[in-house]
Amino acid sequence: MALLLYRLGKFSYRHRWLVISLWLAVLVAVGGSAAAFHGTMSNNFQIPGTETQQMLDKLKKDLPASSGGSAGIVFEAGDAGFNQAGRDAIASALAQLEKLPDVQSTVNPFTTQAALDKAPSDLAAGEQKAAAGQAELDKARATLDAGDAQVKAAEQQMTAAGVPAAQIQAQLAPQKAELLTGRQKLDDGQKQATDGAAALALAKRQLTASQGMRFVSEDGKAAIAQVQFKTSINGLTPAVRQQVQDIVHGVSSAGVTALASKEITEDVSQLFGVSEVIGIAVAAIALIVMLGTLVAAGLPLLMAIIGVAVGVGGTFALTGVIDMSSISPMLALMLGLAVGIDYSLFIVNRHRGQLLSGMDAEESVALATGTSGNAVLFAGLTVVIALAALVVPGLPFLAVMGLSAAATVAVAVVVSLTLTPAVLSLVGRKLISKRAWAKAERHNAEPDHASADRAEDQRRSSRGWGGLVTRHPVVALLAGVMLLGVLALPASQLRLALPDGGSEPVDSQAFKAYDLTRTSFGEGMTGPIVVVGTFPDGLGDQQAKAKQFDVADKLRSVDNVVAAVPVALSPDHRTAVFQVIPKDGPASASTVQVVSELRAKGSEIQQATGATIGLTGQTAGNIDVSAKLGAALPPYLAIVVGLSLILLLLVFRSIVVPLLATGGFLLSLAAAFGAVVAVYQWGWLGTVFDVANPGAVLSFLPIILIGVLFGLAMDYQVFITSGMRESFMHGENAKQAVRSGFSHASAVVTAAAIIMVSVFAGFIFSHLTMVRPLGFAMAFGVLVDAFVVRMTIVPAVMYLLGEKAWWLPRWLSRILPDVDVEGAKLQRTTAAGGAKELVH
Repeated sequence: MALLLYRLGKFSYRHRWLVISLWLAVLVAVGGSAAAFHGTMSNNFQIPGTETQQMLDKLKKDLPASSGGSAGIVFEAGDAGFNQAGRDAIASALAQLEKLPDVQSTVNPFTTQAALDKAPSDLAAGEQKAAAGQAELDKARATLDAGDAQVKAAEQQMTAAGVPAAQIQAQLAPQKAELLTGRQKLDDGQKQATDGAAALALAKRQLTASQGMRFVSEDGKAAIAQVQFKTSINGLTPAVRQQVQDIVHGVSSAGVTALASKEITEDVSQLFGVSEVIGIAVAAIALIVMLGTLVAAGLPLLMAIIGVAVGVGGTFALTGVIDMSSISPMLALMLGLAVGIDYSLFIVNRHRGQLLSGMDAEESVALATGTSGNAVLFAGLTVVIALAALVVPGLPFLAVMGLSAAATVAVAVVVSLTLTPAVLSLVGRKLISKRAWAKAERHNAEPDHASADRAEDQRRSSRGWGGLVTRHPVVALLAGVMLLGVLALPASQLRLALPDGGSEPVDSQAFKAYDLTRTSFGEGMTGPIVVVGTFPDGLGDQQAKAKQFDVADKLRSVDNVVAAVPVALSPDHRTAVFQVIPKDGPASASTVQVVSELRAKGSEIQQATGATIGLTGQTAGNIDVSAKLGAALPPYLAIVVGLSLILLLLVFRSIVVPLLATGGFLLSLAAAFGAVVAVYQWGWLGTVFDVANPGAVLSFLPIILIGVLFGLAMDYQVFITSGMRESFMHGENAKQAVRSGFSHASAVVTAAAIIMVSVFAGFIFSHLTMVRPLGFAMAFGVLVDAFVVRMTIVPAVMYLLGEKAWWLPRWLSRILPDVDVEGAKLQRTTAAGGAKELVH
């Protein structure tokens, strides 16, 4: 592979304009495709085959009007409450919303609350009227009974007096006809009274079911309206979301503030913000400090931007045909920038060093591509495999996320191996400052400078961080492990969920809507649970309505359920929809328990009522996704760990190095999880990281972090340990090889880690709050993995083990191919003057 990459580097150097033209053509093609074929991104994390998806499909078939997504809009008045002008403005805004093509219906909070407030008095009046009516019926019945008695007495008297029967019947017929008519009227009245009593009973049950629900706050200062859409919330375009907000914000003219919930305000169409630019600026500064010139620093940045433009542009172009979450291109963007800069940096830095040592420019580019480029290829391959393995859990949105990020990283690798050599041929000597050139020329002119360089390398390797670690390896090892162990302690409390409005920035409309809803109506109103019931066939209207309340009573008996209200019934009386309001918010642990208990209640409900139930809606769906992701975590981790062992065994031809690398990765991972829990779940340093409302951790953060951190950790393992192995293979003793290898790789790995941490940290304050904990986790994970694991624990253990670190059974050595990832064989060949022979 090193030989192939050597030739590729030389080809790119010699045919620079062809390579550059090809990449420009690719950029134009991808850009045109993205502009022409892009679709709408969403944050739809539904999983096919789950109960929530099955119930949603059932609603689309049986009750289409209730199958779309719903969202809340909270209105806030001043201390005096809502005046008539404010109520009229809200009613007008809701009426305008109903005219939008994407809106199914709206719920006016004032008319609904008025009906709820009036219901007790209406029920009392109805019961009083029913009682009076029943009293009149009882009085009429008594009168009819008395009339019947009189007719019977008259008939007996006339019979006793010997009056003929025909004469008796003829004489009493008018009275009997009148009594029969009265009896029929009484029966009709009693039937109406019975129906009325049944309706009152249903109204009473409706009132009971609605207790705990309000649409206008008790202090009269807040009101919440519901908007039902024809499509899912995730299917709404940014234009529709903005149109809804523009309409409701029009109530400000009446002195009312309108706050739309997160479901409406969330705009996933924008990928890049100010914080991300700051992260890239910090990376650029690190490059300038390390490489010394703007040209040298700008080259890795340019390569990364081109790689990201192709990778993310291609991902964006596919949004027209693939349901893609907003975090998919964001993850591709984060990784593409970070690895794109790092991979080009490794090649540029190797080429720069070789130029300063006096090597020919063309030969230097080819050799840098064959050596550092070989390590880049393997490092990129580990990241691609780890990300592509996200298809294993079988979650569609996660698979799309992993494949899009893997494709972007693959593009970054290809850019580094082809476009970087081509651009280096154009840059020439401008890569190095005049001062550095002059110093190098003076040094190269000195006699026997090679021996002096070797002596200086040996002295330098015993100083600095590498020298300190290897002088005190036991202390360094224990300190590193203890530090990571302490950082990992909070990870045992990790709780997963998808974010709600409470995770948004405190100055955002979404958070204000969430906070006002929580304080005015209870936290459960921010995320109601939708229950779909299937009733037996053949029920009449009254029977079906009674059945609804029977089911609602059972649902309301679950702990931490504030209200359970029937909201819709299909025309055939077979499908019913209920809205269950939990006590706490949708991402809380108690709401997760409520969902679990509601499902467990299903068998009891079926036995008692004959109805079956299933849960759907955003809250239940998010909980299902989090549970599925949590279940997929252990097998995915096992796959990644197993993969790392195999790959590192192949690369380093050692038993110890793969175990050490994998153990270090697990330590870094645990520490990253612990830090995420401390900041985003417990709220530590919340003011620093803008975590105003700590809660559960993003449910797919762990599985993505495993894949990404594994790949990046193996990057640094390759660059640190390959130098040690190269020194060892060139004849140095094992302990000195650890120092030499560390000394040669530490500067570029330090710069690469700083760059990667800077890029990831730029996403900690992203406009998409879902991305923030992911950016933090990656930045922190890379930070501790690079500086604590790869640059402290690994050299300490390698130094302590000495030659045992490179032990490999002979039978296994014969089986394993020698991939020569550090390109040592290629270097020896070219150093011996065989470069021309290799090319020709």
